[in-house]
Amino acid sequence: MSEFRNENAPIIVEADGFHLIDAHGQQYLDGHSSLWCNIHGHRVPAIDQAIRSQLDRVAHSTLLGLSNGPSIELADELVRITPDGLQKVFYADCGAAGVEVALKMAYQFYQQRANKRQIRDKFLHFDGAYHGDTIGTMSIGSIGRFKDLYNPLLFPVVWTSLPNASPDNLDLEHQQLEYWSSELEKLLELHHETLAGVVIEPLVQAAAGIKVEASGFLKRARELTRRFDTLLIADEIAVGFGRTGTLFACEQEEVAPDILILSKGLTGGYLPLSATLVTDEIYEAFLGDPWLGRTFYHGHTYTGNPLACAAALASIRLIDENQVLKNVKQLEELLQRELAPLKSHANVKEIRQKGIMVGIELALEDNPFPAELRIGHQVTLECRRRGVVLRNIADVIVLMPAPAIPEHLVMQLCEVVRESIFEVMQAAKRKL
Repeated sequence: MSEFRNENAPIIVEADGFHLIDAHGQQYLDGHSSLWCNIHGHRVPAIDQAIRSQLDRVAHSTLLGLSNGPSIELADELVRITPDGLQKVFYADCGAAGVEVALKMAYQFYQQRANKRQIRDKFLHFDGAYHGDTIGTMSIGSIGRFKDLYNPLLFPVVWTSLPNASPDNLDLEHQQLEYWSSELEKLLELHHETLAGVVIEPLVQAAAGIKVEASGFLKRARELTRRFDTLLIADEIAVGFGRTGTLFACEQEEVAPDILILSKGLTGGYLPLSATLVTDEIYEAFLGDPWLGRTFYHGHTYTGNPLACAAALASIRLIDENQVLKNVKQLEELLQRELAPLKSHANVKEIRQKGIMVGIELALEDNPFPAELRIGHQVTLECRRRGVVLRNIADVIVLMPAPAIPEHLVMQLCEVVRESIFEVMQAAKRKL
């Protein structure tokens, strides 16, 4: 917070399309889609109108003991557009809460399912995972700076690593795929009787610095979890709604998980909302007379908020109407082309990309820069001085423009990032 104050962080008071405007009238291109959630830009007339129309009816009415129209309509739409088999929807108010819902449902499901009831109290996650900052989500995360302080509070888990994509060396990628698939199989064979679920971020681990997974691993994970009777829980909070090139990342490997978690882009980046989708088999394990104690006792005051659901419905319609997925394909190629000059830079270790999710990792001759230099942060500050807001993850510069952003603004984004990296690297050389 001391640095936050010293750096005079902009106070955003207005927005216009894909730009944010601060209290001094300075305009910034929103290069990280307001932390990976904005889809169509800001002040989108169709979404604005959907929220205003809903305000004329009711702003909020709880789903605890009641229901409301927009939440029903949105649930129907989500069942229609998500992978086959996901038939029931449970709302919460943020991504981490949606993951907590998934963990509790999985745990309770195995105790209550017909014919084969078990106590399964462990989850398997992957190195580099990030699923939120609550106690349960930290337990299944593995990024030290987010969780190490709280380790005494967390529950035990099983973990393994993911095979990385190697687009320039497909043989290496295949070797990694085979090795880590085999490791996952061994762990499932060893622990499957106590595992309630395998939790994965499909295709890309965003908070790990845009770590792209080897092609085919998600499908292998689905096959193995099915064989060992373990739930596959897909966290599409960051990768959903077009960011990897398809509406949902699971589609690219024709995977239908047992549980799917959505948030961030769900409302187009307007309002907090999450949806945890499950199969009928999971849902039916919770049915029964109230006195049998099979109820899923998990509730949020603002669950299924009508305003958020109205925004989500409008956003989903715009994805189709404006051919947003077609735009993502064009932006993917544009980002590759515009960032290609950085590949020859001595301090660019790697550029990782899936769809319009990009991570540019900076290094000092293959070694990390000294932490006190905060190189990644210096690049984002330089970008800000040039009229672009971004976020870095340590020394990885993350680009995540909105899926509907026009090409000329992506070209501007890439130009500013290139210039900022060159500028900061020149200054770093003088200090080292």
